[in-house]
Amino acid sequence: MEEGLERLKKSKKRKKTHVPARMNLLFFAVFLLFSLLVLRLGLVQIVNGESYKNEVERTEDVVVKTSVPRGKIFDRYGNVIVDNIPLNAITYTRTNNTSIEEMFDVAAKLSDYIEKDAKEVTERDKKDYWIIKNKKKAEEKVSEKEIQKLQNNEDLSEEDVNAEVYQMRLDRITKEELSALTKKDLETIAIYREFTNGYALNPQIVKNEGVTPEEFAVVSEHLSELPGVNTTTDWKRSYVFDDTLRTILGNVSSTREGLPKDLVNTYLARDYNRNDRVGKSYVELQYEEVLQGQKEQIKNVTKGGSVLESLLIQEGQRGKDVVLTIDMELQREVEKIIEEELMKQVVNRSESPDLDRAYVVMMDPSTGEILAMAGKQYVKNPDTGKYEMRDAALGTFTSTYEVGSVVKGATVLTGYMTGKLTPGEVLVDEPIIIGREGTPKTSWFNRYGSIPMSDLFALEKSSNAYMFKVAMRINGQQYVPRANMGINPDAIKTFRNHFSQFGLGVSTGIDLPGEASGIEGEMTNPGLLLDFAIGQFDTYSTMQLAQYVSTIANDGYRVEPHIMKEIREPTNEKDMLGPVLFEKETNVLNRVEATPSQIEHVQKGFYRVYHSPDGTAYTQFKDAPYNAAGKSGTAETFIDGKLSYNTTLIGYAPYDQPEVAYATMVPASHVQASGVADPYVNKYISKRVMDKYFELKKKRAKEVGDPTTVNKKIENADEAEKRQEEDRVENN
Repeated sequence: MEEGLERLKKSKKRKKTHVPARMNLLFFAVFLLFSLLVLRLGLVQIVNGESYKNEVERTEDVVVKTSVPRGKIFDRYGNVIVDNIPLNAITYTRTNNTSIEEMFDVAAKLSDYIEKDAKEVTERDKKDYWIIKNKKKAEEKVSEKEIQKLQNNEDLSEEDVNAEVYQMRLDRITKEELSALTKKDLETIAIYREFTNGYALNPQIVKNEGVTPEEFAVVSEHLSELPGVNTTTDWKRSYVFDDTLRTILGNVSSTREGLPKDLVNTYLARDYNRNDRVGKSYVELQYEEVLQGQKEQIKNVTKGGSVLESLLIQEGQRGKDVVLTIDMELQREVEKIIEEELMKQVVNRSESPDLDRAYVVMMDPSTGEILAMAGKQYVKNPDTGKYEMRDAALGTFTSTYEVGSVVKGATVLTGYMTGKLTPGEVLVDEPIIIGREGTPKTSWFNRYGSIPMSDLFALEKSSNAYMFKVAMRINGQQYVPRANMGINPDAIKTFRNHFSQFGLGVSTGIDLPGEASGIEGEMTNPGLLLDFAIGQFDTYSTMQLAQYVSTIANDGYRVEPHIMKEIREPTNEKDMLGPVLFEKETNVLNRVEATPSQIEHVQKGFYRVYHSPDGTAYTQFKDAPYNAAGKSGTAETFIDGKLSYNTTLIGYAPYDQPEVAYATMVPASHVQASGVADPYVNKYISKRVMDKYFELKKKRAKEVGDPTTVNKKIENADEAEKRQEEDRVENN
């Protein structure tokens, strides 16, 4: 019995040790499972958390960004230049699971209530529609045998086979079948095109221009039978002053155009949608981020493609307002003057057969603010066959020409700066003959004689020979009649480097895209260096001339020209601009490497051009009520092999304290024919625009306060509102 008890005790001992071992294994297994779970959770949350979150947001929470009206554009005195017109609009929003057939069905119903222009409907659009409306006939256009043959091709995937079959069906639709499409069919297709323009859950504009009150009302009444369709308010850009400065202001894309193709990736990276309306050119493009505004953001909570809830997560705000440096009243007057003076010349084509355009830039020489930049071109309308004046203001900084003697101030200063000329030095104006067989190069007023003259008289009278001799010195030699002249490659570099200090031949820095810096001629013979010295080799823009004369007026400081003056917070007040958010400061690019006395000496030469009897602009400006200075120019140019002349004039006033500088460019202003004199259209335009500037200044002395005040009043608020209403009625 004792032995039995002993065995029982041993058995119990063995059982006691066996149970904990199994439990330990179980606990270890549980531990491993929990470890794996924690590891998995860590992998999901830390490693893949962001991608899963994005996936959830894409499929469950979709953020829709709705476009808001762009900021307005004003002139320096608070006149509205560009506004927004409110438009009645019809939109469509599709869900993620909306089928093509459903969209076509809604489009067909909507076509009963609105008129939609079908001129943009393509042949491919018609064929796609025909296939959907004629499924059985479409299927019969490709036989089972043809499909089987494609499927047996191992190089083609199922997707490739389907694409090939669809293309075959498209190709086999006949012209007769397409011609059977009715007007309603075409309107349905046009509406469907708008439905598909953009992303799911993003409202697409179906029609916003020409929506009649009747269309707006009837669609609103039938929204219940038009899933996805809505009636709302949209906007369109309105240009208050019509074509004035129109090319400079630029354009905005439509919802169908969306983002410009060459800038799609850039805009998408900045959180734009593909169908967003954006600035396409010039001011609208340059200040796109300012004018665009803050979009309204709505989060749509979706399930199975259906929207369960919409939450506002960010309110929309109209774009910020841009105030330009432009004086719109002066701009309009300058454009009018150019048109009038051009018309006086173009009516007589024998004197000016190639004259069709003219440009003027006016700016504050000390700040770089552009007051006016105008261009007009006389062109034949291809539709009407009639000639008309068109805005060509872009040419003030995108087109370059040989400019003639206006550059002689820079030539004289280059002589000073290189030590090749001394202020007041006298040189002889005489025919310049290079080599034994050389053709004489002369001044316009001296074909045969010898006239000693100072640098000031050379500027006043516009001596070519004086500038030729300065150029020869920079080339490393003194003038000897009929002596050969070698080519010193450093001479043209020296000239161009010094001219660039004035802004000639380089970018002016204007805050607009597309500026042209000019064309540098190729130095193939030494005589071309002499041509460079009188402005008949390289080409320059009107904007460069304005910066150049401003640099001389501004005692040698070259200031960057700019068209944007301020950025202001948008406001709902009709008569007031919002507070200033940013103000453009004056940017001095460089100072010319000449002494103050050298700059002052050339200023005196420019003064004599306008005030001395031998001055080339004396006749026009001798009786001006303001004290001006400047330089005229005439350059030979060839058009279709025929010799013609570009004429220019630059200047500034008042002489002692310059507040306005200008440049006038008239390409191909006349031909040198027997009995036909220079029409001086460049000088007439210049005199009239300067007169107008000081006339407006006098008129405003009592009428207008400080244009830089923060609490600036909108001067043409009522006029702009009237124009806005006219445009709204026209578009609706």
